Amino acid sequence: MKKAVVLLSGGLDSATALAMALDEGYEVHAVSFNYGQRHSVELDCAVEQAAAAKQHKIVEIDLSSFGGSALTADIDVPKHDDVAELTDEIPVTYVPARNTVFLSYALAWAEVLEADDLFIGVNALDYSGYPDCRPEFIAAYETMANLATVAGVQGRKLTIHTPLIDLTKAEIIQRGLALGVDYAKTTSCYDPAPDGRACGRCDSCLLRKKGFADAGITDPRPYVKD
Repeated sequence: MKKAVVLLSGGLDSATALAMALDEGYEVHAVSFNYGQRHSVELDCAVEQAAAAKQHKIVEIDLSSFGGSALTADIDVPKHDDVAELTDEIPVTYVPARNTVFLSYALAWAEVLEADDLFIGVNALDYSGYPDCRPEFIAAYETMANLATVAGVQGRKLTIHTPLIDLTKAEIIQRGLALGVDYAKTTSCYDPAPDGRACGRCDSCLLRKKGFADAGITDPRPYVKD
């Protein structure tokens, strides 16, 4: 059976990417990161989602020591009343180099496992404009990975799969439901309440809510205003 390392945050997108990898017949090894994020409740969701994986590792990285993001520093998470208020500017919730760091850890594990495939749930349509979610970034990273690994030098090509990259949030949700994803076990909120309920007003919550609305499906995750 082919092996794949899947980056699993505990959110909607990565849960769908995990389901897609399993559906394609991969033996899945999931990796999550406790990087000092204020919304660490997502890791509880990741543990539940990873039950279908062969292995699940939670890697400790302290990106909060660098700060620079509302997710890892004492900076307010921006809130809005409507998704139409979101702009094209890269928001302060962007974590500097996060996907570069995460993919590097996933790549290291893939080498040990002799896995030639990585899955990451990045999306370039209904997203917050993060530079490390773009197809150009993934293509450049894949090129680097094949230059930097023993497998690549020996002619075994490593592939980074981005099955959600061109899908709308509604399409992602529909694809996931068809594969049996339980979205009640996912969270997207950047600033959840102490009891885990989503704030409903951060960028990620608004994009998630719009996706469920566009898909004509009720979001099973509880929100503070519910």
